[in-house]
Amino acid sequence: MLTLNKVHHIAILCSDYEKSKHFYTQILGLTIIREIYREERQSYKLDLALNGSYVIELFSFPDPPKRPSRPEAVGLRHLAFEVINLNETVAFLTSKNIESEPIRIDETTNKRFTFIADPDLLPIEFYER
Repeated sequence: MLTLNKVHHIAILCSDYEKSKHFYTQILGLTIIREIYREERQSYKLDLALNGSYVIELFSFPDPPKRPSRPEAVGLRHLAFEVINLNETVAFLTSKNIESEPIRIDETTNKRFTFIADPDLLPIEFYER
C-alpha cells in the first residue's frame, strides 16, 4: 500500500512574477525560503513557507497559457488556507484593496468561508477554524 506523509508543496504558475511574489509574501504573509532565476528557462522559482513549512513553489515562465475558467477548470480548483477569524481576514484583505466574495457557510461543517483571487485569478479560499 502507498503511504503518503503530507502534502509536500503546491506549484503555481504566474503571469507577472513581481505582482504574484508581492501577493503571496506581502498580502498572504508567506515567507521566502529560496528564490532562483533559471536563465535557461527565463523563469523564476520562488519557494514559500507557511509557519515554517514549505508549501508553495511559485513559477514564472514566458507567456504561460491562461487559466481556462474560474473555478471549474480541470486541475487545481482552488487553494485553501485555514484562518482563526474570518471577519479579521476579510477586513485585512479589504484594507489591501482585495475584494472577497460574500461569506458563506459550509453546509456540511457549518464553518464560514470566503474566496478571493490571486493576481492570475486562481481562487484562494479562507476557511474559518
